[in-house]
Amino acid sequence: MFRKKDLLGLKDMTAEDITDILDRTVSMKEAFVGGRQLDRLSGKCVATLFYENSTRTRNSFETAARVLGARTMSISVATSSVQKGESLIDTGKTLDALRTDAIVIRHSMAGAPDLLAANVRASVINAGDGMNEHPTQSLLDLFTMREKFGTIKGLKVVLVGDVKHSRVARSNIWALSKLGAEAVVVAPYTLLPRGVEELGCEVSTDIEEAMIGANVVMGLRIQRERQKAGLFPSLAEYNAEFGITADRLYGICENALVMHPGPVNRGVELSGDVADSPNSAINEQVTNGVAVRMAVMDMLIGGR
Repeated sequence: MFRKKDLLGLKDMTAEDITDILDRTVSMKEAFVGGRQLDRLSGKCVATLFYENSTRTRNSFETAARVLGARTMSISVATSSVQKGESLIDTGKTLDALRTDAIVIRHSMAGAPDLLAANVRASVINAGDGMNEHPTQSLLDLFTMREKFGTIKGLKVVLVGDVKHSRVARSNIWALSKLGAEAVVVAPYTLLPRGVEELGCEVSTDIEEAMIGANVVMGLRIQRERQKAGLFPSLAEYNAEFGITADRLYGICENALVMHPGPVNRGVELSGDVADSPNSAINEQVTNGVAVRMAVMDMLIGGR
């Protein structure tokens, strides 16, 4: 049984812990999709502390907390005491003093959730730290795959896009490896981090070769602001060489599940017809995200 104070990443988590969370997610999804309000976190308080912009992840956590019966606090860093120079630790201690049970944090610096967790009583959940990890995104991705195929073991999962800057890619590579799947990353050399193969994945710069035999093809967001750095000539050229298009999908692995952590840059990572195709699980990922985050919060603070 998953028994920890915090959820900081998947790199050091066991396959058994990951499976425990996925198993708990099944009943949470049934409740969420069925419109049932649970009281498992009645009397608890969950705070979202986001130092970076977010729509999907923040709203997903807040929805999950409310379905479980918790009170929520949304901390706007732009208008908080952080702008007056308050440190992360002091912000955390303030939330502790407000009797907060769980703090969901997104931060631009890798390791910020770990620092916070070491200094607060509340459970800390990493909602993305720098270019390090995004554990609940990976968990919802894994749950989506398991719903489709019944198991993770033996799947070939191809991740295409900005691997270099992707915390989603790192969490997924570590988790897929632990659960017995084959992870393959595909990108131009400029979007591959040095030593990426040491994470436990295969590496390719040929999307069509990599997609052969794929069960899952996942697009990773190309951050438009990165284009200024000259990491590839143009978005159009990137799409021509690495875009997940209908011709590639249906010509190489027509039954593959198509996924994306969002938001999707249509016509860049995915063509519009692929994003809206029967193969696409992008909207299902959003639903599963609420269920996974319900499971995580229930397992961290439901019994406290």
